[in-house]
Amino acid sequence: MVPTMVLVADGSRDAHRRDALCGLAEAVVQRGEAPVRTAFGSHAELQATVESVQGPLVVVPAFLAGSDTASTELLSGLDISDRFDACATAPLGAVPSIVAKLAAQLRAAGWCPGDGVVLAADGGPDNDERRQVTDVARMLSRRVQSPVQVGYLNAWAPSVSDAVTRLRRNGHGRVAVATWQLVEGSDFDRLRDIGATTVTAPFGPSAVVIDTLLAQHRAATARLAA
Repeated sequence: MVPTMVLVADGSRDAHRRDALCGLAEAVVQRGEAPVRTAFGSHAELQATVESVQGPLVVVPAFLAGSDTASTELLSGLDISDRFDACATAPLGAVPSIVAKLAAQLRAAGWCPGDGVVLAADGGPDNDERRQVTDVARMLSRRVQSPVQVGYLNAWAPSVSDAVTRLRRNGHGRVAVATWQLVEGSDFDRLRDIGATTVTAPFGPSAVVIDTLLAQHRAATARLAA
């Protein structure tokens, strides 16, 4: 029996973000590899969704490590330790194929060699997620052969705005922001208002994201079967 994939993220902050998350889920459904349920609301909704699934399940975060504090907090409140047929995967992080996609998005958005680069993440309470963001910045730097600064929207320092300002003060007339988000929401609107030269769009339901989510589900399915 193929375990149900339960996609989890906080979609309660705005309707546009929730719609984007539903679009991501639909793209996963269209692959036809596993039954899919979604929990894009409150902790009570997440718990109810998990409890309603008959048979094995894999909880898969529909957000990137360090990209969504609210979703991290939502997932951390889920307890499935009493279920032998359930497990959860980690949020997508420093995955080479995803970082390669981010580098391609930078170039498509108009980044040129010599432009400053800021990796824009959310931040949050999880130090492992912070390490993941740092690793992504290092991998992206190697991809574009240029230093990459990290800026944060809602936690930690420096802020995205401060990182952009620092690069300009250091001689970069053009600064690109690489958006470390899976789907678009109000935070992306804030990035567009910072005044960077270019801002990449969130990944959305791109093939590399769907491939990676399904790979996580397959790996977790193998662990449940062991």
